[in-house]
Amino acid sequence: MRKAGILMPLASLPSAYGIGSIGKEAKNFVDFLYDTDQSYWQVLPLNPTSYGDSPYQSPSAFAGNPYYIDLPTLFEDGLLSSSDLRSAEHDTLRVDYYYMFTERMKTLRKAFKKFDQNDENYLAFLSNNASWLEDYSLFMALKVKYDFRPWNEWKKADKFRLDVDDLKQKHEKEASFWKFLQYEFYKQWASLKSYANSKGIEIIGDMPIYVAFDSVEVWASPNDFLLDERLNPTLVAGVPPDGFTPDGQLWGNPIYDWEKMRQNGYVWWIKRMKEALKLFDIVRIDHFRGFEAYYGVPYGDSTAKNGKWYPCVGAEPFDAINKALDHPRIIAEDLGLIDDKVKAVLKQTGYPGMKVLQFAFFEDDNEYLPRMYDDPNCVVYTGTHDSCTSRQWYEELEGDVLDRFLKESGKKRGEKATVALIKMALGSIAKYAIIPLGDYMDLGKEARINEPSTLGGNWDWRAPSDYDTPSLRKKISTLTAKSGR
Repeated sequence: MRKAGILMPLASLPSAYGIGSIGKEAKNFVDFLYDTDQSYWQVLPLNPTSYGDSPYQSPSAFAGNPYYIDLPTLFEDGLLSSSDLRSAEHDTLRVDYYYMFTERMKTLRKAFKKFDQNDENYLAFLSNNASWLEDYSLFMALKVKYDFRPWNEWKKADKFRLDVDDLKQKHEKEASFWKFLQYEFYKQWASLKSYANSKGIEIIGDMPIYVAFDSVEVWASPNDFLLDERLNPTLVAGVPPDGFTPDGQLWGNPIYDWEKMRQNGYVWWIKRMKEALKLFDIVRIDHFRGFEAYYGVPYGDSTAKNGKWYPCVGAEPFDAINKALDHPRIIAEDLGLIDDKVKAVLKQTGYPGMKVLQFAFFEDDNEYLPRMYDDPNCVVYTGTHDSCTSRQWYEELEGDVLDRFLKESGKKRGEKATVALIKMALGSIAKYAIIPLGDYMDLGKEARINEPSTLGGNWDWRAPSDYDTPSLRKKISTLTAKSGR
């Protein structure tokens, strides 16, 4: 059955507190999806952000972002006062991550002071999540100690974890704060997911393929990565130069020791997927092509020009995941440099890949054109979080690309280009059609979420508080209904 959904980052939801949260506005958005006949809410990674504010460069692959903890819910639970709430109000047009890092954390520490650490639900959470939570909370306690400097700049004993038991004892109080944050995040998210599922809305989550170098995973398990004896990476991830980025993209993430992961049966990937399925109904895996071959750049290079491709493990991790977790639903982000080998791995897994319409008009008979789809097992998007909004994209079209769009879309005189593009997506045979909210709202460059290879000014778009209008609801419902989704 063909279904539709909306891409909307949690951070972009309206709130009086500077960033979207797992509270009333999130449930209101679920109602919005339900009332407009949507089946899916796609979010971006929910992991904590760090330098650069990107959820794809997180200090943890398992933790939730404490900025998303809903403050009014903490007030209802007796952990914040009304004056605490008032002082935390910060209704800005864009997400101010520096404010979140400083002021929001102060508010959360106030809540922690009133929290009962003997609560049986909390103790059960600690027990059930100890496999990742113990290391994460200790890592963050040490980050506080070192003024959030990267772990490779810490003192030798802490950097090399020479006495973990001693570290846990010394930093138990601070680590408890970070455990509390994860308890509140997971508790609130479970309530939101339950509410969404009760309305027939499923949540599509996002899993970055790599972890950040400055992460608990690399600090706690350095042998899982290609590091030297000083714990510096030997290779880091990126993508090669192309027509848009002459220097390539230097992501800087360390590369997994795939041979070691193969030998231990990919237990880390199984664990990671199992935890993700607590949060999401479907998991989109970013940079799927990295499982067939990864692009490694020598550590210390300032661009990605000198990197090269290295063969990887293919579908093996997913065979292990399917066996352990009974074939979870996964979407493969198969964009970028995709060759026949990558397509073979995708076919072997059976996962739906992605079709992005903004990429479809550079040539005749492009594979992303809906008339070229030969298999409904795919997900079609007008654009993604890494691309322009469709309005901005159309405004910058020219020449043959513009001509192809007008021809292929059948855009009518007076019809908005975004509507014509959305009709193409919804009308395709693709099993899933996901449209960014900014495209339904016909917003321009102000609503772009991320521009790859740039630092600053990303991940901070916020929907206006009055986005939910009768006209927008009617527009989405009508387009969805006419497409038969």
